[in-house]
Amino acid sequence: MSRKDSAQDIAYRWLKQHIGGLPRRGGTFLTEAEVAVATGTSRTPVREALLRLEAEGFLQIVPRKGVFVPPISDAEVEAVMQARALVEDWAVRRAAPSSEEFLVELESLVAEQEAAVEDPVAFIDADRAFHRAIVRQAGNPVLAEFYESLRDRQVRMGLRAVAKVKNRAETVLTEHRAIIACLRRAVPEEAGQALATHLSSTLAVLRLPDTGGWARR
Repeated sequence: MSRKDSAQDIAYRWLKQHIGGLPRRGGTFLTEAEVAVATGTSRTPVREALLRLEAEGFLQIVPRKGVFVPPISDAEVEAVMQARALVEDWAVRRAAPSSEEFLVELESLVAEQEAAVEDPVAFIDADRAFHRAIVRQAGNPVLAEFYESLRDRQVRMGLRAVAKVKNRAETVLTEHRAIIACLRRAVPEEAGQALATHLSSTLAVLRLPDTGGWARR
């Protein structure tokens, strides 16, 4: 990796985590200069990181004003979580019984999350991969494509959920392991209930008063 690429990656990860810690109800403006100071990089890699995040739907670059991080409304949170529940409940029930290869894949993703409990960005990346794997396993490419369309909203909401509650990451790990255990027992109803419990606890966290910042670990 080149020095320039390394600086861009530093800025990208800082921005992604910073955005995850912002209050979601109010829009926020950032500038290249303040991000460069915060990350100890120059403005060129910051600009490249901002372009990446704009392409991923995290922010909007506004000429001559800076960078705008749009709010996420209560209605959007509810709508996205409802959509997730519908797709993932169907998918996890279809995934039971599961092959040993698939179960090992899920366990590997949980292990990645466990190794990343102090790194919210990496933790949520692995979280997204875990849920995406379940949807993919159900074998419906149309639903899988729809689920991917929720990606950007899911990632930012996931960062907010981890940010707001102390030990939330550990709770997620426990809930993911419960889903795997149900899939291993090959009982669709239990797998659906384990998933519902997980998504309900996530929604409960997202409904908490929005103070911004990161909960102490």
